[in-house]
Amino acid sequence: MKHTRPLTLLATAGALLALTACGSATADTGANPDAPAFCADGPIKFGIEPFEDPAKLEPAYGVLADALERELGCEVEVQVVEDYSAEVLAMRNGKLDLGQFGPVGFVFASQQAGAEPLVSFGTADGKLSSYTAGIWVPKDSQIKTVQDLRGKDLALGGVGSTSGDVLPRYALKTAGVPESELNLNYAGGHPEALLALTNGTVDAAQINSQAMATAIEEGTFNPQDYRQVWKSDPIPNDPITIRPDADPQLKSAVKQALVNLPADDIAEVGKFLNVTPPGPLLEVSKETYQPLFDLAQKMGLTEEDA
Repeated sequence: MKHTRPLTLLATAGALLALTACGSATADTGANPDAPAFCADGPIKFGIEPFEDPAKLEPAYGVLADALERELGCEVEVQVVEDYSAEVLAMRNGKLDLGQFGPVGFVFASQQAGAEPLVSFGTADGKLSSYTAGIWVPKDSQIKTVQDLRGKDLALGGVGSTSGDVLPRYALKTAGVPESELNLNYAGGHPEALLALTNGTVDAAQINSQAMATAIEEGTFNPQDYRQVWKSDPIPNDPITIRPDADPQLKSAVKQALVNLPADDIAEVGKFLNVTPPGPLLEVSKETYQPLFDLAQKMGLTEEDA
């Protein structure tokens, strides 16, 4: 099937809302007349939140989208959005058909956009993959515990990030450290938070196991030079979701296509999620992420925190 698929970093939520939703009948959709009825009028739009540098995510998700196209017989467009809230807003307004959200991002997407989880990333032994959040300091730092962060600079990833924001702040809360007693710096993402630590511009930084694995592979982080002072419980990996009002045939076909994808087609994305070697995508449900719904409630999170 001949197709083109722009892989785009959308600058604002407003730009995202200007997108044409899947199923809009326009003269220039490039629709494939031989495509199944549930996607014959336009491409399936697949949103990805920017948990890594978009320039790195785009080619990896391009491989996954190509494989999904082959399984479905219709075009898939991948769009790396600006942030978590933009992706939720786009799905709520029908501008995205599929969306991969971080676990806490999925909580907001479920509550505000009705996002329905389909699959997540499996390991080579057939188990659902997970990752951990962490707070790291230089190995010669006087910071030994979360309590020692009082008066220090802590680099976080991005607002609403599961491991880059919510869980480190939960660690502070459970340790009895008010956020007002330290300086929280939102670096703009996981790689940026790690870079702030390695450049010595902060006393501590959140580094999750996924970002650390990527940085170690790239030679930009040596864990022997640093010390982990806090580590979260395992977090189930990101779900791929579908908008609630999608054609029921599309929902069924997409889920079946995703679980049937060969591991090789998932491998490039799996590297960023520290799922190496990957197994097939595995079916998940809202219940899979119930601990994150509970966490959001404990932290009193609202849509303003996304």
